[in-house]
Amino acid sequence: MNLGLEYTDPRLVELYDAANPRGADTEFYLRLADSLQAQVIVDLGCGTGLLTRELARGERRVFGVDPSPAMLAVARRGPGAERVRWIVGDSSALEAWGADLAVMTGNVAQIFLDEEVWLATLRDLRRALRPGGVLAFESRNPAARAWEQWNRAQTFTRMETPSGPLEEWLEGGEGRDGRGHFHGHNVFLATGEVLVIDSVLRFRTRDEICSSLAACGFAVEHVYGDWEGGPLTDDSRVMVFVARRGEP
Repeated sequence: MNLGLEYTDPRLVELYDAANPRGADTEFYLRLADSLQAQVIVDLGCGTGLLTRELARGERRVFGVDPSPAMLAVARRGPGAERVRWIVGDSSALEAWGADLAVMTGNVAQIFLDEEVWLATLRDLRRALRPGGVLAFESRNPAARAWEQWNRAQTFTRMETPSGPLEEWLEGGEGRDGRGHFHGHNVFLATGEVLVIDSVLRFRTRDEICSSLAACGFAVEHVYGDWEGGPLTDDSRVMVFVARRGEP
């Protein structure tokens, strides 16, 4: 997997949680874990582990898996990190852990551009779950056309960082062939260094994702249009999938 600088440059990784703070999505996954009484949980693409560490309550066994050593270095320094088993790798690192719940958060599902890689990831997640275990993740709703808001006017921010003031914005957002293309600009004002990150995300429809899940042995139980469990509509910015692994 080719990781962008936002996942590998230590200066940007340190700022990840500030740009992606705890929110309604965190609460959704915590409630889901509690409602399932999940005791073994897998967080694939866990990043800096903000949610992963919160999931690691009581006697739970929690696995945080991410391909970026820089992201996991931050995760391991967070409060409660000792309660999580951190693993550097992609879905191929998952084992038959008999998990009750597996999650992919932060729109991780959209980084899998190639269909075969996406299906292989779902099959790996199925292997990590026990029969009847639950997979939950979200993906941006293509009907909401999020890429149209990916421009400097709507995304510009400036923040103070350990490396000095940083300006960030997105530019050139366009959607074609089920993909959103954009460039992330990062300007370190103290040095004048400019990092431009070219990114592509896959925007699968509800039907495409449901078909993928079915092909990999999952039964879709819910597709929500928000983090409160509301219905999915064309105006919904997010699609939240909850699917259950079938019997062997």
